[in-house]
Amino acid sequence: MAVIGPNADDFDVLLANYNGYPTHYKTPLAGIREKLPDAEVTFAQGCELAPGMPYFTPIPADCLFTDATKTQQGLHAVYASGSGTESAGRTVEQTDSNINFIWGEAAPAEGIDNERFTITWTGVLAPETSGTYLLSAEAEQQFSFYMDDSLLLNVRTWNNPRKAYNFLTLEAGKTYRIRAEYSQDSTQYSMARLLWSAPNPHRLQQAIDIAKQSDVVILCLGLSPSLEGEEMPVIIEGFSGGDRIDIGLPRTQKALIKELAALGKPIALVLLNGSAIALEDEAANLPAIVEAWYPGQQGGAAIADVLFGDYNPAGRLPLTFYKSADDIPEFINYDMQGKTYRYFTGTPLYEFGYGLSYSTFEYAIKKVPQTVSAGENIKITAEVTNTGKIDGDEVVQLYVSLPGSNLKTPVRSLQGFRRIHLKAGERRKVEFTLTPAQIAARDANNQAVVEPGGTVRISVGGRQPAPQAIAAKQVAVIELKVAGEPAQL
Repeated sequence: MAVIGPNADDFDVLLANYNGYPTHYKTPLAGIREKLPDAEVTFAQGCELAPGMPYFTPIPADCLFTDATKTQQGLHAVYASGSGTESAGRTVEQTDSNINFIWGEAAPAEGIDNERFTITWTGVLAPETSGTYLLSAEAEQQFSFYMDDSLLLNVRTWNNPRKAYNFLTLEAGKTYRIRAEYSQDSTQYSMARLLWSAPNPHRLQQAIDIAKQSDVVILCLGLSPSLEGEEMPVIIEGFSGGDRIDIGLPRTQKALIKELAALGKPIALVLLNGSAIALEDEAANLPAIVEAWYPGQQGGAAIADVLFGDYNPAGRLPLTFYKSADDIPEFINYDMQGKTYRYFTGTPLYEFGYGLSYSTFEYAIKKVPQTVSAGENIKITAEVTNTGKIDGDEVVQLYVSLPGSNLKTPVRSLQGFRRIHLKAGERRKVEFTLTPAQIAARDANNQAVVEPGGTVRISVGGRQPAPQAIAAKQVAVIELKVAGEPAQL
């Protein structure tokens, strides 16, 4: 199995923005390898996340040595309790394979104070490839990195982890004397990571090579909290200040997909992202897509459970996936007309409420009145059947629309939903009650009004009432008339 993509083994895309830092985490690559202990699971980055976007990984142990003889991999580390001008307490010396630690509130080594401590790492860096590297130090509190006694990276923070960056030209075959110093002086969360983005002109070919040798390819693509967010200093093709100029996948990822799809291997695309992506070409050419969002610290385990059928998913989209940004008004226009599932009149790629599982479900509406008075509740009973071969959850969704109304109304609106579990072959009744406010339109004064003589169209199903969904019995639709006097609410 080939696991390919810049989001396959990236810690940051698990967590999104405004996040804490877990002590233990699992990337998609780690989750898949844990799920398949007897399979050969290979990995390649494949491409940059976006043109010019660095790809940070911990500096690997095979490029770090305790001294210039290069006889022992890793860095010599001295851990000491106490900090600043305080007298040092207990010390621990050991060899660390690299600097990639998230201690949280735990002690960094046995017998070392977890609140106040210092660490000094020394050794040499021996890169295997010549070129320009982007080095990064990520830490909470104080972390400094020196090369040949020159300070290259310096982090000082007491609020949340931060990164510092520096470009550096390194030559393969040379060794560079390095020193890193970390200081913790409070009960704050503690972490220290020394990362780099290494030159790699062979990313694409490496991905093609491992894909050719594999039975199946899992592509982990999407976006990153380093690209999308609130008022971010990002100027990369397709992005501006944390906003997205292009809602499709970056062209680096599209090029990777095109090359891999040409091999004819089965491909599952796993997306890690925080906002909707236009995926028309990918949806047409790839047999499976999993939307994982930014899934959290154990996201890799959850993704593996879904991919290999150990969990039967039932997620539903909380927003609309459009085919193109051209389908909607500019985002500076805050009028909702033409936007969101309630006012979008085009054909979306994936509609609000859409989602698949390994089970299939059929619907029928069994009980509903033909007419209702303007001020009365409406009781609806639908029957849901699991027509698949395995047990699974279904998210039953009820939508209301008011066709023919002359007042202000959305195309449709979600007015009820319920998640239920059905065994294979099981049939269950699900009941909803609609209040007058849920079938009301808005008059010129923006007052909610239930119009007599009007039609209320109600759909119950696992998605919105598209014609193909109705034909496949994934959605059942009924209409009823409103009688009596107008009801202002």
